[in-house]
Amino acid sequence: MASESSVDYDRTKELKEFDDTKAGVKGLLDAGILNIPKIFVRPAEELAADELNTGQKNIEVPIIELTDIGDENWHKEIVNEVRVASEEWGFFQVINHGIPLSVLDEMIEGIRLFNEQDLELKKEMYSRDRAKKVKFSTNFDLFTSKTADWRDTLTLSFLDSDPDPSDMPEVCRRSTIEYIEHMKRLAETLFELLSEALGLRPDHLGSIGCCKGCSIVSHYYPPCPQPELTLGIRKHSDAGILTLLLQNHIGGLQVLREDQWFDVHPARGVLVVNIGDLLQMLSNDKFRSVKHRVTANHVGPRISVACFFSGDASLLDETFGPIKELISEANRPRYKEFLLKEYLAKAVSSPLDDKPPIDYYKL
Repeated sequence: MASESSVDYDRTKELKEFDDTKAGVKGLLDAGILNIPKIFVRPAEELAADELNTGQKNIEVPIIELTDIGDENWHKEIVNEVRVASEEWGFFQVINHGIPLSVLDEMIEGIRLFNEQDLELKKEMYSRDRAKKVKFSTNFDLFTSKTADWRDTLTLSFLDSDPDPSDMPEVCRRSTIEYIEHMKRLAETLFELLSEALGLRPDHLGSIGCCKGCSIVSHYYPPCPQPELTLGIRKHSDAGILTLLLQNHIGGLQVLREDQWFDVHPARGVLVVNIGDLLQMLSNDKFRSVKHRVTANHVGPRISVACFFSGDASLLDETFGPIKELISEANRPRYKEFLLKEYLAKAVSSPLDDKPPIDYYKL
C-alpha cells in the first residue's frame, strides 16, 4: 500500500475528529487501534536525535530526607541539599515528608478510577474552556502544537479560589480534597527551605504569595501500541513557581541535564519537586527551571498528579521580578519586571513546544 502523501492528509480534520470523540487517548485504545494516528507521530528528525540521547540509568536526581527538619544541625544540612539540588538540577525528590502513604495511594487510585469509569460520565466533563475550574481534556494545546502527546488530563484549577467540591468528579472527590490539604502544607515547608537556600528569611517566598495559586493537573498515560513514535509529554519547563509531583509505579519522567536525559525512577511515597520558570526569575537565575518530559510506554497506565503553585491571584496586578535582596552590583537583574497576570496569560496560551514565557522577560 502506498504511504499516505501529505496531499491527502488533513491534519486539522484528524485533530477535530479525535477531539470530537471526547474520549481522549484512552478512547483510541478502547477502540482497538494497533497503530497510533499520525497526529501523535513525532517528526523524523526528532526521533533520530533521540537515538543519541536516551535516559541515563546510573545517576539519580537528588533525594532529600525531611524527617529531622526540626533539628538545628540537620535543618542546615537539608537547606544546603535543597540549595545544591535547586542550583544544579532544578529537580529533587523528597522522602519522609509526613504525608501518609494511604493519602498518596488513594489519590493515584482516584485518578485511575476517574479515567477508567464509564465514558459517558467523562464526556460530561470534557472541555477546552480555559475558564472552567474542573475539566477533563487531552492535550491543552492540541490544535496549536506540532504533535499531540499520548495522555489524558483532569485539571482542577484553584488560582483564585478553591473549587466547589460538588464540581469535582465524585469518584475522586474525597481523595483529592484530602491530598490538596497535605500538598499545601508541604509546599509551605518547601518554600521556607527554598527561602533559606536563597539566603533569605524563611517566610520570604511565602510572604510574596508563592504558596498560593495551586492547581492539580492529573495525567493518565494509557499503554501505547507504538511508544517509540510519540511522547507522553513533550520537552518543556514548568511556567509556574514550584511543582510537586506524585507518580505511580510506571516510570517515564526524564530530566534534561547537560544535554542528556536522566530517568526519575518512581518509588512509593516519594514526591518529585521541581523549580518553575517563575522561581528561576525571582531567584535571578540562582535556581534553575529545567526541561523535562515523559516518554510513552507499552505497559501503562502511568498516572501522575502534578500540583502547580503559580502565585497569589490577589497579586495578579502586582509587579514581579528578581527579588531585590538578591540584586547587587555584582549580581545585576537578569529579567525585567512584569505583571503576574500578563505572565500567566502568556503561560496558559503558549503551546508546550513554543517559546516559553520566561524568554520574553530576559534582559
